Amino acid sequence: MEETLVPRAGIRLETIIGGAIAGVSRLEQFKNGMKLLWSVWLSFRLMGQFRPDVVFLTGGYMAVPVGIAARIRRIPAVMYLPDLEPGSALKTISRVVDTVTATFAESAEYFPEGKRVIETGYPIRPPLAEAAERPKSEALDHFGLTDDKPVLFVFGGSRGAKSINDSLMALLPNILDRVQVIHISGTLTWPETETFAASLPEHLKNNYRPFPYLHDEMGLAFRSADLVVARAGASMMGECPLFGTPAILVPYPYAWRYQKINADFLVDRGAGIRLDDEKLKTDLEQVVTELLIDNPDRLKEMKKAAQSLHRPGAADRLAEAIMEAGGR
Repeated sequence: MEETLVPRAGIRLETIIGGAIAGVSRLEQFKNGMKLLWSVWLSFRLMGQFRPDVVFLTGGYMAVPVGIAARIRRIPAVMYLPDLEPGSALKTISRVVDTVTATFAESAEYFPEGKRVIETGYPIRPPLAEAAERPKSEALDHFGLTDDKPVLFVFGGSRGAKSINDSLMALLPNILDRVQVIHISGTLTWPETETFAASLPEHLKNNYRPFPYLHDEMGLAFRSADLVVARAGASMMGECPLFGTPAILVPYPYAWRYQKINADFLVDRGAGIRLDDEKLKTDLEQVVTELLIDNPDRLKEMKKAAQSLHRPGAADRLAEAIMEAGGR
């Protein structure tokens, strides 16, 4: 998705190659290891062309060759951890970077002893921050929704999450007379979602707003929502607190455990409910109904808990760490 989003933001994009080392066969480990080794050279060459004063790293295994190349070239490097727990790649590369930053201070326990970790909060895109300041009525009007029924916002990433989509479409006929729904299906499953939407009775269609993807309107969808259903990716650690939106968090089951750690962090602080993928079809309707219809007081408590986790100014703190590492 970076090949679309980065140029769209007006930023030059160069790519390197690689692949996962953990959770794959030994043959894949060897192949991907060779790709990552080659990417050390690619990164070294790109830095020679670009001549940066400082390197900023985030993500997973693709950060490793970039971090090594920066170390070889003796360019200061800043690493940012958006999730609560780093994967093995970021743990490894943290040993050679100058500065480690993280969304939450609790992440420090996952790094080598003595490694300083700067808590920054989660950086928020300007359109999201602007949407959070707008009246909820404006956001509802944008989607043609009303304030007489609660709003459920469901999404599974840019490409979609089939298990979330299937479970949502199974329960929609049972709740759309009482709940309004904004649904981002993802681009891969949009044809199926579009067909489903067309099959709904007219009186239910009025409460359903499906989209393949949202860009700058994402903030308005959050601002409209009383409850979110989504994967427990890093962005949820910042965006739900920003809008004070309670969440039903569905960790991606085929990745490492970091999404489960993210979900449990928000659940332990009262801001969310974790619902594992295998329980979606049996439990999603019950949980949604309880929160949006049967127990609004609990929803209010979760909203306050989410708001308490918001840390404004995260991007400024990250920028300060980058400027400091780069010698201003």
